[in-house]
Amino acid sequence: MRVLLTGHLGYLGTVLAPALAAAGHNVTGLDSGLFADCVLGPAPVDPPGLAVDLRDVTAGQLAGFDAVVHFAALSNDPVGSLAPKLTHAINHQASTRLARLARDSGVRRFLYASTCSVYGAQGGDLLVDEDAPLKPVTPYAESKVRVEDDLWELADPGFSPTALRNATAFGFSPRLRADIVLNNLVGHAVLTGTVKVLSDGTPWRPLVHVADIAAAAVALLEAPTAVVHARAFNVGTAANNRTVAQIAAAVADVVPDSELMITGETGADPRSYRVDFSRLHAEVPAFTARWSIPAGAAELARAYREYGLTWRAFEHRFTRLAHLTARRTAGTLGADLRPSSANSGLVRSGG
Repeated sequence: MRVLLTGHLGYLGTVLAPALAAAGHNVTGLDSGLFADCVLGPAPVDPPGLAVDLRDVTAGQLAGFDAVVHFAALSNDPVGSLAPKLTHAINHQASTRLARLARDSGVRRFLYASTCSVYGAQGGDLLVDEDAPLKPVTPYAESKVRVEDDLWELADPGFSPTALRNATAFGFSPRLRADIVLNNLVGHAVLTGTVKVLSDGTPWRPLVHVADIAAAAVALLEAPTAVVHARAFNVGTAANNRTVAQIAAAVADVVPDSELMITGETGADPRSYRVDFSRLHAEVPAFTARWSIPAGAAELARAYREYGLTWRAFEHRFTRLAHLTARRTAGTLGADLRPSSANSGLVRSGG
């Protein structure tokens, strides 16, 4: 297929783009470049891309594509809470507009990166599947729920949207994020010798490796339309449903001479849920989740050491909120989070 991948210069998109290409698809990216320079290690080789803010996409830019794989978003919960209006404008309104333009431009398949955060405060007693009530507790998760609702209304015989409710991502990407739970805990362990948990460690979290998210996206894109049409799929594996304390203990086991410390200073986190991933594994057999939490922690520790991760980069360049704040202070990013120097057009980046 000819595929437009939004967010191709982000943490997930940098891994997904080569996975799509390796599967034989012709990939073009679309990204405003907010996090393009958040690179640890060798620079990735990116596909050709459109340097366009998601809010400014035109119908003409979508013409000729067979599929849109929409991973661009303003992440994560701290950023969403700081700027809820922008989160709504970018993550909800612009995403729904993109889907509508795609449908009207003749795009037949639309894969949307949603999140297991839509389940919110479920507690850890029962596994939640795709039919469970959605209970978002943050602006970020709420925006994802609203887009899903809009996608199902847009679906028709010629336009098949599918939502990937991704578990919390982990693992190494050339464009790193350090503000997600496993990546953050491993960074603290490597840089300070302490695996530090600020909550009480009791909330449940489902985790999934970035490479497994990419593999799921490829499998869903290539699945029969009847299987994926106007449906959501939880992306992850039951083995990676763990409490935050269990995740931290796995990190301490992998990073030599590190000490586990659960401070509890932020109290109990209301976001707690365990997720049932059986629909994806049963109905899309081309997908197999391959990465465990210990393996991902070991991968991250090796990469952090090999590529010389520093505390300053860990805290600032690879933390979304700090990176955006620094760019706004430097004048390279406007108050509306549009890059001040970005120009729309076809660009080749990376290498």
